[in-house]
Amino acid sequence: MSEEPPALTAAEELALARLALDEGDLAHAADHLAAALVLAPTLPDTHETLTRIAAASGGDLDLFPLGQRAHVGAVVARAHLLAAAGRPAEGLDLLVAATGHAPGVDWAGVPWVTAPELAQRLDPDRCARILMQVCAAVPDPVPRAGRAPLTPYLTLARHAVAAHPRHALLLGAASALARRLGEVTLAVTWASRGVREAPSKLGEVWLGYAYRSAGRTRDALAALERAVGHDPDDLAVYADIAGTLADHGRLDEALGWIDRALTRDPTFDCAVHTAHRLRFLRDGDVAHLVDLADFTRDHPDDSHEHTDLAESCRGRPWLGQVTPATGAMVDALRRALAADGFPDAAVRLDTVEPPSAMRTVAAAVPGLHVEVTGVAEPDPREPRRDTGYRLWRYEGTTAAPALPTPSPAAAERVRHLAHPAWPHPPAAYDAAVGLATLDLADLLGLLVHPPDAPPTALGRVLSGQDPSLWVRCVQVWACLGLLHHRTDEPWATSTRRRVLVELIWGVEDWITEAALFALVTAAWIDPTVRPDVAGLVAERLADVAAVAQGRAVPIAVSLAHLALATPAVDPDTTALAHRLLATPPGARRGRRLTRAWRRLTALVRRRPGPRPA
Repeated sequence: MSEEPPALTAAEELALARLALDEGDLAHAADHLAAALVLAPTLPDTHETLTRIAAASGGDLDLFPLGQRAHVGAVVARAHLLAAAGRPAEGLDLLVAATGHAPGVDWAGVPWVTAPELAQRLDPDRCARILMQVCAAVPDPVPRAGRAPLTPYLTLARHAVAAHPRHALLLGAASALARRLGEVTLAVTWASRGVREAPSKLGEVWLGYAYRSAGRTRDALAALERAVGHDPDDLAVYADIAGTLADHGRLDEALGWIDRALTRDPTFDCAVHTAHRLRFLRDGDVAHLVDLADFTRDHPDDSHEHTDLAESCRGRPWLGQVTPATGAMVDALRRALAADGFPDAAVRLDTVEPPSAMRTVAAAVPGLHVEVTGVAEPDPREPRRDTGYRLWRYEGTTAAPALPTPSPAAAERVRHLAHPAWPHPPAAYDAAVGLATLDLADLLGLLVHPPDAPPTALGRVLSGQDPSLWVRCVQVWACLGLLHHRTDEPWATSTRRRVLVELIWGVEDWITEAALFALVTAAWIDPTVRPDVAGLVAERLADVAAVAQGRAVPIAVSLAHLALATPAVDPDTTALAHRLLATPPGARRGRRLTRAWRRLTALVRRRPGPRPA
């Protein structure tokens, strides 16, 4: 179903439709009418013009053809003609299809849909299926702001229940729609009546979901367990019970239900997804999520889309988001932004901090004077190992990029892709494929010459609240782009591995974190590289821990989080990561940054609803 951006107003499209109609050009009249329906689907003049076209053509449905690329306005026009021809059920099917295409448009807000007599004419089984189609086309629950265009369907459900008060399937489907639209009490009432009329698995599932939305957890679990009694082989219900129990802190019981499901079928997708998510909740071991990612990759034809991996990674350092930077410089930057100006004349540092931090703060607060009183050992200006890529050069304690600026095309490409959050590491890798065609020089140049944030809502928030986060986004996505560089080369001798390894051993910097994240991501998507990457991560974290015994290492906490996100990392490295994260000052800072991150990304986060039913 296609929808071209409108160039004319609804009134203009209607005027052209009437002109074409007067000239006998029904095809062009229909085209303009379809365009007007997209712009004003409930405008009386639109429907009056459609009536004239129908009269002139003898109700010719072919004026509004269906097909793979059908225009949504033509689909809606055909729906109205079908209803006028005495085929309202077929018309409703098409309106629901339009709703699935654009749920925020009031396609059904017309008199024939909300008239009480429609429900009396519809077969209750067919009406129930139509309501289920609406449920499948919209989120669960529908956000409050998006409910108004869907209320005509709820009105249809009310009339249908009044016309067929003892039809169990209709009562259950109506309950499912009411629940999605926030009418929870009504949903419980209808679902309860449906179960009383004809107890069934599906009826109990609808009732369980209604009870769950009403906060009646005990009743919800009882209904879902009765559903299992009706059909012990429907393992999706086991997963629903487990999810409900887990949501209320009853993790052991939840895992018991999942184990029962897996005993019946160890490959059942809903049970496998839920099991890995709950086991991760229980012990925090990323191996469960890696196993889930492997299962998802190896089973692309699951019964329906699952969100367990994304839910588990959401909000967790490096699993689902860039970790905010730490250190004296970025702390000073955040104080300056919070105070709407820099209250102090200078920032005094005991030693130099990561060059990306120094340059980001200098750019964000041009008048800031930074005094570096010394250089701690080991010298943070020197790479941790000899590398072939020198990204920074120093004059005293001042860092400058040692690479030329990237091309404007590369800068624009990363501005379009860079984002502080992703569903999970494999999804981040997939999204970065848009950088695959960039030259190596451009990808490296982006690391030290990050472009300005884009003029989008998110870009403005990043620039205004924490410019350091945008710089880190660019560096992360540039390194993910490196993962797509020359992918035909075998991993062990590849350019992408060699460059990323050299980057993690360069000067202590945010780039170290970004490159290590790219290596960790490689391990998520390719099991064959996991031993190699786990060894690299262990080695790099051990070096950080050794350096931290003599001086502050601002990237240490982030690298510890990266180690905990690494597939197949050894237990000693995991223990070391936990020790680094347990340092009291870092822990306190981490809590502050978590609160800031939640405020920053509130506009781009939304928790998905439960499994459709």
